[in-house]
Amino acid sequence: MTLRPHVVAVLALSGVVAFDLTMPCEVFGRAEVPGGARPYEVRVCGETRSVDAGAFQLALRWGLADLARAHTVIVPGVMDLTRPFSPAVLEALRTAARRRARVASICSGAFVLAEAGLLDGLRVTTHWVAAGLLARRYPTLIVDPNVLFVDNGRILTSAGGAAGMDLCLHMLRRDHGAAAAAHASRLAVVPLERSGGQAQYIVHEPPTSTSSLAPLLEWMNRHLRDDLTLPTLARRARMSTRTLSRRFREQTGTTPLKWVLTARIARAQQLLESTTLSLEEIAGDVGFAAASTLRNRFAQVMGTSPMTYRKLFRSGGEARAQH
Repeated sequence: MTLRPHVVAVLALSGVVAFDLTMPCEVFGRAEVPGGARPYEVRVCGETRSVDAGAFQLALRWGLADLARAHTVIVPGVMDLTRPFSPAVLEALRTAARRRARVASICSGAFVLAEAGLLDGLRVTTHWVAAGLLARRYPTLIVDPNVLFVDNGRILTSAGGAAGMDLCLHMLRRDHGAAAAAHASRLAVVPLERSGGQAQYIVHEPPTSTSSLAPLLEWMNRHLRDDLTLPTLARRARMSTRTLSRRFREQTGTTPLKWVLTARIARAQQLLESTTLSLEEIAGDVGFAAASTLRNRFAQVMGTSPMTYRKLFRSGGEARAQH
């Protein structure tokens, strides 16, 4: 007996991010289960039959009614988050959710699900660049900018770019097991699971200030290798530690010591990317007492190790650091 395929509807809105759109088409469209059967039928759906995808125009065969009846609905990101979302699109998503369809977003597609009211009260993610905007626009959401994806059961969200692939492989693995997911990952030539989260791709710049603390912040950035204790900074600023802490919070939104940690990690990122310095040398340059301290602090902020980060982002040449 032939099993009815699980229909995966991929929503193509005007201005859809083409990379986001193609990932679920590839993963689910080429997925196989033992015996060679294809368990999914992928349908790219839209409100109109022609959709602007930036570099090209998409001609669609499926509409919103098909999306509302699908078993899984995936919403890729869109390039312009200032454009309002169509009420018809939002209602089709709500209809699918009411029918107990699995609904997922890739990158800024989370904004579409949020506008439809499907993410209220949930922990979610999106591209780290847009995470702050998502949290401000939809304050009932718990936005986690550090993870690759969040699985809430029938509602899933992923971070930007290739994190959509992580999400699709996760859903395939959930549906048909590790063997089917591993086969799909080999076809796509990507790891089945990536270590770390989205945090390793974020540029962690320390907060800035254009007011009275600006000269102090510039001095701190030039002296990261020094012992920047709160009393040291207070003496430099010619104020009490209590006054400095208060003004720091008012003007930068953080504490002096957290600012120093962020600045040191940002400097370590630059050195890992652009030099062959060892971890011991980088630790000393940015003000950590030992390489082990750098490893621990880096992992806390970035969600990955310094050496893994260097392998991902090194601009050229071989790093001579091994530890």
